[in-house]
Amino acid sequence: MDQNQSLPTAITDLNEDSLAHCATFLNLHDIFNLATTCKFEDPLVVDMLTEPEPYNLMLLDRDDVFVSRGSSIRMMKIPKIFGRSHSLTTLNDHNARITCMRLFPLTETSLFRSEGKKSGNFLVTSSSDHSIRLWWKGSCQKCFRGHSGPVSTLSDKLLGDGSSKVLASGGEDGTVRLWSLGSSGKRGKSALKATLHGHEKPIKLMSVAGHKTSLLVSIARDSKVRVWDVTASSTIRSSCCVGLTSLPGAPINIKCHESLLYAATSSSVVAVDLRTMQKVLTAAAYQPFLYSFEMIPSKSLICTGGRGSARLWDVRRNQDALKPEPIAELDGHRGAVNFLHMDPYKIVTGCPDNVDVNVWEADSGAHANSLSCWFTESADSSTTLSSMAVNGCRVVTACYAEDLGLLRCRDYTNASRPIVRHDEVVSKFWDSQCYDDNNNDTSDV
Repeated sequence: MDQNQSLPTAITDLNEDSLAHCATFLNLHDIFNLATTCKFEDPLVVDMLTEPEPYNLMLLDRDDVFVSRGSSIRMMKIPKIFGRSHSLTTLNDHNARITCMRLFPLTETSLFRSEGKKSGNFLVTSSSDHSIRLWWKGSCQKCFRGHSGPVSTLSDKLLGDGSSKVLASGGEDGTVRLWSLGSSGKRGKSALKATLHGHEKPIKLMSVAGHKTSLLVSIARDSKVRVWDVTASSTIRSSCCVGLTSLPGAPINIKCHESLLYAATSSSVVAVDLRTMQKVLTAAAYQPFLYSFEMIPSKSLICTGGRGSARLWDVRRNQDALKPEPIAELDGHRGAVNFLHMDPYKIVTGCPDNVDVNVWEADSGAHANSLSCWFTESADSSTTLSSMAVNGCRVVTACYAEDLGLLRCRDYTNASRPIVRHDEVVSKFWDSQCYDDNNNDTSDV
């Protein structure tokens, strides 16, 4: 063949969204035949031994994994891992426990304009040492100081439009601080744009409104909710608070979608209209305790983690219901489901007391697979799952026991064999450990 001749487009050239769209036109038998005839390399599973201590926070960003342990951050490149070059880069600039980690697009800030093409994300961390640090290319680029106590949380998105984006932080001092990402100077002394007062307790969670990027929602430990309009925050005062309400129970997690705030507390998930600050529905009710919450706004689906199981809910079905009911029960865990990931294709659940994480189909809640996070499928009572992160077809987990720890990275992008169970649920998220030497499925059904 002429080497200069362009090759035809193959199915392997398509991205995940395109493949998923094409699959909607196929029946189950066609999808199974397609999966069994594709000749890809085997899924990649690589382990890295670590200290017998927990990793607290974890983020998975394309080829980068970020995990926090106390005051330090471990950074790792996935291609190096699967190329058998096992290495961790340690970032030690914080001198107290890291409380929050976020990733923001480089295109939303002018901080690194001199570095050429801006692609990818930069990392932002907050700490109990009262500081906020911005990281890029393995080093600290900025340090913001201003809180009089530990910084407890960061906004999930940057506020504002255009090039003048603002980062929001919440502290145990009860204040919300706004930081300009266009300030000069590495120490960031001139970055503090405003300090917003009003909360009486430490701030636990913050989220940017979906219908207006200048609105910030914050919730304190006492479950008091405040909405701030940062366009009115030119002075240090509380007058830019444009909404106030209170929720029952301890705050667990919040998500904003369009003009609604979905707030998960210890017993329920409620939706609040940010324009009126009135509760419009109870999306989920959970007893005796809710530990985690995620949602897919585009599909009106939410997932909550409880003790021993997670539950899948359809917001549309519960709009007029006095007592909301889940559409699926995702059971099989031995303890509290603290780790929860949700995207349009799958749900991944895990709990500290289990060495397995479970994968479920997002639309139906059907169980797709159980992935072991330890050396063997069985572990003693001292083995703990400390963190989990999922991005597309990649799953990273961290476990530790009394004498060692394990960081396990899986990449199912090129998985060649699907799981086919008795109920004919087909999933790409299979585990090579579930097959014997003759390619027979040995996983539990």
